[in-house]
Amino acid sequence: MNPDPSLHAVSAEPTGLAGWLRVWWRHLRTDLSGAGPQFDAHALVRIGQAITRGELDHRGEVQVLVEAQLPQAELWRAWRENLTLSALVRQRACFHFARMGVWDTEDNNGVLLYLLLAEHRIEIVADRGLSRRVSPAAFDACVAAMARAFKAGDFEAGLLQAVQQVHDWLARDFPATADQPDRHGNELPDSPTLL
Repeated sequence: MNPDPSLHAVSAEPTGLAGWLRVWWRHLRTDLSGAGPQFDAHALVRIGQAITRGELDHRGEVQVLVEAQLPQAELWRAWRENLTLSALVRQRACFHFARMGVWDTEDNNGVLLYLLLAEHRIEIVADRGLSRRVSPAAFDACVAAMARAFKAGDFEAGLLQAVQQVHDWLARDFPATADQPDRHGNELPDSPTLL
């Protein structure tokens, strides 16, 4: 696995113990109810359907994970190891990338769109098959567009736009062929995961 994450921080990096205590408190207070109607059951179905439709055009796999908060043990580990919050979020996205098996696709072209609600952070983790073909600037632009939509309160549209962008990259670089459409099947579930 050689994931190439693209990270855009919205929350500030904590400094000192006081800063990490504020992060800890923010994570204690954040749960999926804070996701509100933008990630209600109907929105999740529409996002899952967009993933299913898009995967018909390519051999890649797209996953969406929305995590409300980081486990307290991870926050304390970051404090003890003197990690930045950016590094911790990147590690968490890569952890889920591995845990969900996004890296284990036939063409090494799985992509995880990871949202951490407590920190308003977005990660795109793309396996080496795609990350070799898409520039870091393109990943950054996709994340920035998603962040702008989220800031405007249009979560579903922002996420759908990002899913479509990932599908476009995968269709360009890993198209489904006429003689082998979907040659290895849908390797991963299409429904977004909420934690």
